[in-house]
Amino acid sequence: MGSLERSKKKTHLWKKAMLHFSLCFVMGFFTGLAPTGKSLIFSSKIEVAFAVSNVTEFITAAPQPSQVSTKNSNQSWIDSTPKIHIPKTTLHAKSLPQLKLKPKRLVIIVTPTSTKLPYQNVFLRRLANTIKLVDQPVLWIVLEAKTDSPELSEILRKTGIMYRHVVFSEEFEDLEAELNHQRNLALSHIEHHRLSGIVHFAGLSNVYDLQFFQQLRDIEVFGTWPTALLLANRKRVILEGPVCDSSQVIGWHLRNMNNETLTPPIHISSFAFNSSILWDPERWGRTSSNKHTSQNSIKFVKQVVLEDEAKLKGIPPYCSKILLWRFNFYARAISKH
Repeated sequence: MGSLERSKKKTHLWKKAMLHFSLCFVMGFFTGLAPTGKSLIFSSKIEVAFAVSNVTEFITAAPQPSQVSTKNSNQSWIDSTPKIHIPKTTLHAKSLPQLKLKPKRLVIIVTPTSTKLPYQNVFLRRLANTIKLVDQPVLWIVLEAKTDSPELSEILRKTGIMYRHVVFSEEFEDLEAELNHQRNLALSHIEHHRLSGIVHFAGLSNVYDLQFFQQLRDIEVFGTWPTALLLANRKRVILEGPVCDSSQVIGWHLRNMNNETLTPPIHISSFAFNSSILWDPERWGRTSSNKHTSQNSIKFVKQVVLEDEAKLKGIPPYCSKILLWRFNFYARAISKH
């Protein structure tokens, strides 16, 4: 009996010890989870750096509102972390760099034609292939005597170039008189329609460096340049045009050193001008009417382009490059007629 009672007492003591141990374990577990003050159960600060307009700002993330207070498990924990106000940065138009884009000037290329010229359509196609490579905007004005042949019109339609085909009905025996009439007709067309740009007379025999047309757009009022005249029958090259100091014209290349004329000879393809001079001469400091000068292209060159050399701009700078060549096949055509 004594041994049975002792075994029962031991079993009872073990049960009490296990219960006591379990209660201590549970109390210790929950005590470890309980907060020690009024701070948050989990308090973590996350700094997020970001750049706005090259200025770095930091944001402190607030704790989650799902944490539970030790006083009342049904109430959400109220965040006591002070809120940080982040000013919104706005990009104003004034802070952006102001880009001044200068629009490209329109280049107006005037080309007279004549059935008296040998291989006219061949040279017209060659000139069209050159103009197609020029940066826009470009307007090609081609003049032709009234005819039943649609060949020239078909050539222009297939070029892909913005063009105007001007037809006239007058008849001429002299080739130069016919070409001058077409140039003056083109000037009247430009003036009537107020086509604003830089006007250049391009003959069918001209050969161009593409830099030439880019240089044309830098002309403000009048511009001129040296040209090379190729004489196949004489096997030599003649230099024509201005002599420049930077962009200022200080002299002219003359074929004949004994030439004592006050006005130097200048070919119609050796100059360009701002088309507004036709209808607004006062803008460029000219008070005389331009009506009488536009009746003859050579007279137009002498009285308008060369009347004030200070306004002439030599291109390229120092007139150091030949960007235009002319083949003299007009003489052959004139000699046959």
